Amino acid sequence: MNTQSKITVLAMVALSFVFSGKVTAQMMKEKTVMVGGAPMYPSKNIIENAVNSKDHKTLVAAVKAAGLVETLEGKGPFTVLAPTDAAFAKLPKGTVETLVKPENKTMLTSILTYHVLPGRYNAKEIWAAVKAGNGKSMMKTVQGEELTFWTKGKDLYIKDAKGNSAKVTIADVNQSNGVIHVIDTVLMP
Repeated sequence: MNTQSKITVLAMVALSFVFSGKVTAQMMKEKTVMVGGAPMYPSKNIIENAVNSKDHKTLVAAVKAAGLVETLEGKGPFTVLAPTDAAFAKLPKGTVETLVKPENKTMLTSILTYHVLPGRYNAKEIWAAVKAGNGKSMMKTVQGEELTFWTKGKDLYIKDAKGNSAKVTIADVNQSNGVIHVIDTVLMP
């Protein structure tokens, strides 16, 4: 390798360190929330963050099976009520395996979009809506049906159409295209 080639290679290596350092420095400055053992970066979209959470493998697989990845990578904004793997494990045995089959895509899509609100709603805004609603607030999902939000003590809860309640276990996980609130129960339309 001649001297000119060596200088070019060294320059390229140096530039890669500079650019990767800026990205790393940028991410270090962001206020992250840990979810499933991974930092969630506000500069990343819902999918880019969710795939790193060890607690959301089932949700990510379901989103892929329903063909919703592109949507949740989109502009949004969305508020995602994200059930953990433990929440999916509460469902009757075989439910998840049945839902991710291609012939059940419509049902799976309905359930997943029932966990998404159009717009960005942080916990403070939801609490204010519950207070203004004298203890509850109804919010329409992307799926079209409503969820009921309510509080107990310092906790925020969501009731689905079937009467099941989910507790928000981690609130305000900001994303570039919305916000995620981690929940402990799968909601059913």
